[in-house]
Amino acid sequence: MSSLLLVNGRIHTPTDPGATALLINDDRIAWVGHEGAALAQRDGVDRVIDLAGALVTPAFVDAHVHTVVTGMDLQGVNLTNCRSGSEVIAEIARHCNPRPAGKIVLGHGWDETNWADQRVPTRSELDEAAPGIAIYLTRVDVHSALASTALLEMLPDLTRLDGYSESGWLRAAAHYAARDAVLEGIPTEQRQALHEAALQAYAAAGIAAVHEMAGPKISPRNDLEQLLQLSGGDLPQVLHYWGELGGAETAVELGATGAGGDLFADGAIGSHTASLCSHYDDNSDSVGEAYLSVGDVRDHVVDCIRFDIQAGFHAIGDAALEIVTRGMVEAAEIVGIDTFRRGHHRIEHVEMPSAEAIKRICDLGVTVSAQPAFEGLWGGPDGMYTQRLGKERVATMNPFGTFQKGGAPLAFGSDSPVTAIDPWGSVAAAVQHHNPSERISARSAFNAHSRGGWRAVGINDAGVIQPGYSAHVSVWGNTELVVQAPDARIAQWSTDPSSGTPVLPLLGADVPLPDCLMTVSNGRIIYDADRLG
Repeated sequence: MSSLLLVNGRIHTPTDPGATALLINDDRIAWVGHEGAALAQRDGVDRVIDLAGALVTPAFVDAHVHTVVTGMDLQGVNLTNCRSGSEVIAEIARHCNPRPAGKIVLGHGWDETNWADQRVPTRSELDEAAPGIAIYLTRVDVHSALASTALLEMLPDLTRLDGYSESGWLRAAAHYAARDAVLEGIPTEQRQALHEAALQAYAAAGIAAVHEMAGPKISPRNDLEQLLQLSGGDLPQVLHYWGELGGAETAVELGATGAGGDLFADGAIGSHTASLCSHYDDNSDSVGEAYLSVGDVRDHVVDCIRFDIQAGFHAIGDAALEIVTRGMVEAAEIVGIDTFRRGHHRIEHVEMPSAEAIKRICDLGVTVSAQPAFEGLWGGPDGMYTQRLGKERVATMNPFGTFQKGGAPLAFGSDSPVTAIDPWGSVAAAVQHHNPSERISARSAFNAHSRGGWRAVGINDAGVIQPGYSAHVSVWGNTELVVQAPDARIAQWSTDPSSGTPVLPLLGADVPLPDCLMTVSNGRIIYDADRLG
């Protein structure tokens, strides 16, 4: 048995708000208490760490990630900071001179809505910047991409698919096919390096476990199988989904929690592929892309229940959410509401639900797997969502507060690499929602990004620091703590110790977010900044 004793800190625990010490035996929390009593715990302990006042919390769970693409973002061409199409081209030219090794140049993160002229580069410009090189550059939402001529020549069948453009900007089916081909072609050694880079980045952000959203339109099966070989040990735990319509049996074969996750009912708002009830404000010819029918959803959910696994769907636009929630209602009518609720089914993103869709979700007990960073990055009166959808529709988006009041379970994630691996930033985005009526407290947002992620996969003895629970904890420096304000939805709060509420950092707009010093998953240290005694 291995043991780890953390002393002289501040422990975020419901059992004792004043606790300063924590003992972990193997993969379980064995004891939580105070400094004096910690002396009695030292005998036989393998390692004692002096926290020097640092804060210990349950580790985060990122409830929606794409690991290999995150690795591509970390090790490929990062286009996140480009502020024009010209900067994208310049960055590609710089990266490709001299010609890089490898068959395909991978890049990610461009977002034309942040550019003054919003003119997206063409494949002829890519060809001029990097002659003869196969280039694949995903937009920030990963629902469209730019491709060079050399890449398109490798994939001649794309020209027959919806979403293909001679300009090289691929959307919808053409993009899914291109992405599948690109990811399938990554050599085994390079794929492992990409996986490891992403998992190490998760751990360094205080994340002990991630929900990998795999599936045939996301990544090839061998990608998931290779990733699962790295799960746990000295890296975060990987809890996985397989997003294939009618894929319940395959999901069971893969040991997946469910046949869901990124099983697409639609696309994304930024790429004009989220399925809407009325057209985009900045594109009157488009209402997005709808990939499923009510019957598809109903039959898939019933099939998942037959195999005793979760069903789940990616749904962003109001039309997509209407289809998914109506299909779930029809499934519940077939199997019975109690049987349906026991399945802990989920919907990813859930950005534009109508009042009726919200009611269906709450009544059915469906988990809302959301990404607050979407709201933080693209919400508000001047954000990309307003540009695409108009102020009226944007005002009702990402209704975290309404879902919480209705009793819908919340699980937060990043959709990395769509947004940064920044769990405290996600918590802050939920607390500081552009619509004050949809803000939730820091405690609620933190729980959604920790315990909520475990509960979403049916694990109920994790995400809380108390004896007997799984030992997933993170240690934080640079934490400024304050007393909770009277309005629990207000942005800047932590706790009143006399209330029995554990401490949490201040999440004000001008306050630096906490700095991860250590992450422990299943009792093993998976990240150490080497700044603790």
